[in-house]
Amino acid sequence: MSRLPPPELDAYLREARERCFICAIASGEDARHQVVYEDETAIAFLNRFPTLEGHVVVAPREHREQVTGDFSAEEYVALQRIVHGVAEAVRAALDPERVYILSLGSQAANAHVHWHVAPLPAGVPFGEQQLEALSWERGILDLSDADMAALAERLRPAIAARLSPRA
Repeated sequence: MSRLPPPELDAYLREARERCFICAIASGEDARHQVVYEDETAIAFLNRFPTLEGHVVVAPREHREQVTGDFSAEEYVALQRIVHGVAEAVRAALDPERVYILSLGSQAANAHVHWHVAPLPAGVPFGEQQLEALSWERGILDLSDADMAALAERLRPAIAARLSPRA
């Protein structure tokens, strides 16, 4: 799959500092992301600038900034159940070698706490795995809006099946 240059960093940071992009997605104000799961407490959407196909971001709907400190143990475990369900759906749909799960962001930009669910395809050389696989320096995947919509359509039922009340 071909790659594009990443977004221009200064422009990206300006937008990230101007408003909380996750709050904008959760409120429906920003429809540029493909939402693959949502309930009353959380939202999951495709990363708009992915370095790995199927990279999903999971976040609480409510603006919280500390990965553990802003949650009770029960709230944290409930969110991790959603992260697990999303990761298992991504794993089943894309058959990666490994699924990476990590929380990134900072007070400088993207302060709303979120977890990245990033599937590593099979066959990626070791030197291009782990954090290197997520680096914008490699470029972002050249996925059209139609590609992203098709991927979201593939993931939604798989995620719903794992996170329905009966799951």
